[in-house]
Amino acid sequence: MLDAPDSPALALPKPTRDLAQAKRDIAEFGLCMIEGAMAGAKLARVQTALYRAADDDRARGQIKKYIRDHVHDDTNQRVWNLLSRDPVFIDLVEDAAALDLVRATIGWPALLGNISANITGPGGGEMVLHADQTSMPVPWAPAPQGINVAWCVDDFTDENGATRIVPGSHRLNRPPRPDEAEIATVPLVAPAGTMIAFESRVWHKTGFNRTADKHRGAIFAWYSRPIYRTQENWFLSLAPSVRQFASEDMLVLLGYKTTGIGLVNGASPV
Repeated sequence: MLDAPDSPALALPKPTRDLAQAKRDIAEFGLCMIEGAMAGAKLARVQTALYRAADDDRARGQIKKYIRDHVHDDTNQRVWNLLSRDPVFIDLVEDAAALDLVRATIGWPALLGNISANITGPGGGEMVLHADQTSMPVPWAPAPQGINVAWCVDDFTDENGATRIVPGSHRLNRPPRPDEAEIATVPLVAPAGTMIAFESRVWHKTGFNRTADKHRGAIFAWYSRPIYRTQENWFLSLAPSVRQFASEDMLVLLGYKTTGIGLVNGASPV
């Protein structure tokens, strides 16, 4: 049985810049909040690149296809394959603090399963409560199989649809049951530029956007242990220049530099 909304167990960790504390927060709460991870010109560039990509998708009708395929209305927009959209998103994937948390939580090597954005607009509805490793066989191993690193492109508020979580749900080591869909959650309230990392067993969902004119953009980079297939098929969708100029870490994350799995004629592709 999970705790009531006002229970100390449903409290959130305090924002920090101390990575050692952030790792302790992930162990205790299932997540951490790194304040000021993006600021100034960097934050402005990410905001510009994301909303430009979102506008481009709308102009090409991509959002209509997503609504048709996934039964969403147009108040919520997903922007896929950010690695191919602007180099600033490559910088987020390779952010030193983010990769430090990845290594501490799931080890190395790891795979980048996906990096996409979720923009919820005025009137945007809630997502279904879920954990990110629900596609992994149950019973789950007694350790997280992935970690999601979320970047707040806009302020996260309770009113504009901030991601809502069940702190401590990672300790249950199972996905939520259908009868738990309405269980108490708390919003991840944070200013733009915050990095929020949560391990893959944490229950969470997009909140309602109850505002009349505010959008809430967030970028989600999903990393998993290397035994799992990536959500995005990088070998088909990635712009060639991304691989051509990729760092050693990025080649590992994309599955081009590997050992044991994904070999070509018995050797790593690169």
